[in-house]
Amino acid sequence: MALFDFLRWRRQPAFKEDLGAEGPLTAMVIFAHPDDAEFTCGGTVAKWCAQGWTVYYVLATSGDKGTHEAELSSQELAAIREQEQRDACRVLGVKDVVFLGYPDGFVEPDHDLRGQVVRLLRRYRPDVVLTWDGFRQGFNHSDHRAVGIAVRDAVYPAVRDHLYYPEDKRDGFDAHQVNEMLLAGADDPDYHVDIGDHAETKLEAVLCHSSQLGERSKDEIRKIWTERMRSSPGGRLRESFKRVTVRRSMRQQQPPGQEASAQPAAANRHAESSEASGPSRSRV
Repeated sequence: MALFDFLRWRRQPAFKEDLGAEGPLTAMVIFAHPDDAEFTCGGTVAKWCAQGWTVYYVLATSGDKGTHEAELSSQELAAIREQEQRDACRVLGVKDVVFLGYPDGFVEPDHDLRGQVVRLLRRYRPDVVLTWDGFRQGFNHSDHRAVGIAVRDAVYPAVRDHLYYPEDKRDGFDAHQVNEMLLAGADDPDYHVDIGDHAETKLEAVLCHSSQLGERSKDEIRKIWTERMRSSPGGRLRESFKRVTVRRSMRQQQPPGQEASAQPAAANRHAESSEASGPSRSRV
């Protein structure tokens, strides 16, 4: 029996998932460590790839601290975990994975990290960015916080305004607008992806990260996940995120050749930086 098959009869009607409703999109999944994405959004990535999306991974570190094996060096562990991540990407259908090479545990949301993220966004031009919620409450890995903050700062406003990191344009990477973000690990998720048909693919991708799974067998992991899903509402197989929709700059909306007065421009800047109210999603 396939993973969670016995739960499918309990599932409620499908979630409303409007991202990609008009056709496949391009997504960039940006996390801190190998295996972050598989555990957090592996089902979503598998679903997107099956629907024809183009998905890229960006990882800030190679996970060079995540082991209890005393004989492994950081360099050896990094090489193992990079290969595990590439194997997981092949399982899911991810087009490419980029490792930024920051030391595990020491990522900072600084100018350099933000600039690297901006350059990659301008190069690959995704419609959707999926990353950590850097502002969640409670206990959280410092690398997760740093990546979430840096990516959000890159998406708004740096990537769309050409005077941020102008060397990108000289190298052929023009400014780009990212309109949609999904934040993983958020305290108040409002965008849910039904992964029922892709749970097996997610599991196979997770199992690629054998250095992180200890002595647990595939059957043991399957049992743990099955019990976890039994406790979810209606037994529905889902991955949940906080959705942030980025408004298009008023400068971009203005007809060519029409100059804005100083007063409307100030109002526009205020509108771009505020969050709209409403239960469905955040806007910036």
